[in-house]
Amino acid sequence: MRRTEVSLAGVTLKNPVMTASGTFGSGAEYSEMVDLNRLGAVVTKGVANVPWPGNPTPRIAEVYGGMLNAIGLQNPGFEVFAARDIPFLRQFDTRIVVNVCGKTTEDYVDVVEKLSDQPVDLLEINISCPNVKEGGIAFGQNPKAVEAITREVKRHAAQPVIMKLSPNVTDITEMARAAEAGGADALSLINTLTGMKIDIHKRTFALANRTGGLSGPAVKPVAVRMVYQTAQAVALPIVGMGGIMTADDAIEFLLAGATAVAVGTANFHNPRATQEIVEGIEAYMDRYGVEDIRELIGAVRQ
Repeated sequence: MRRTEVSLAGVTLKNPVMTASGTFGSGAEYSEMVDLNRLGAVVTKGVANVPWPGNPTPRIAEVYGGMLNAIGLQNPGFEVFAARDIPFLRQFDTRIVVNVCGKTTEDYVDVVEKLSDQPVDLLEINISCPNVKEGGIAFGQNPKAVEAITREVKRHAAQPVIMKLSPNVTDITEMARAAEAGGADALSLINTLTGMKIDIHKRTFALANRTGGLSGPAVKPVAVRMVYQTAQAVALPIVGMGGIMTADDAIEFLLAGATAVAVGTANFHNPRATQEIVEGIEAYMDRYGVEDIRELIGAVRQ
């Protein structure tokens, strides 16, 4: 019998396929096209303690091999999320992972405390947010800040904590070790790479924010490399993401050392991508006689 279950920070997922935050809403808009019961977990859009309006438009641009986004983590805030999105997701047999964002450590802690009595399974802390008290540098770009915010979030969290790492650093393993030192239960990586597009006809920036986060197939080789390096550097389970479009892509991340994978940009052009990836992983296991998916995790080590 084929076994696809994985354990992420003590939480059992029926399979390793998750959605990536910000690409799936909180599941409602996709539920008519995807059987959410088939997914290991749904990762919600970023949730802040108060509503965030996001960045001015235009804030999406297509680029070769992917897309740029500068949405700015627009979200309705915790109260709407708790009243509307959690009850919706509770209808399905899938794990709920809440992505948390903030502009100060206090913002993160506020959301984490409010989630402590909510029926959700894991927290994913987005530390690519700019730290307004430190001149706008992202929390995730300074190892001391990574360790400090991880430790503070863990002090207040009732659920296991996944720290979502930014790739916009010199050494991803330094950030991973800092999160581990702060007490993280798991890591997810990579978040988007900072990029820019210029409209040569208008001679201006394609995004009102000038820069945006690059995602899609173009970032996958970078993401696989960072997941592999991180898996060698820390003992924490990893959620790998970055350009996963097919089951083959997902399996590559598992072989590199990821325990689970998150599918993001693919959802925009193929709303059924996550379910098809689940089915594709099962077909791969059957084809190669893999009885337990854990045989694949980190199988490429040399």
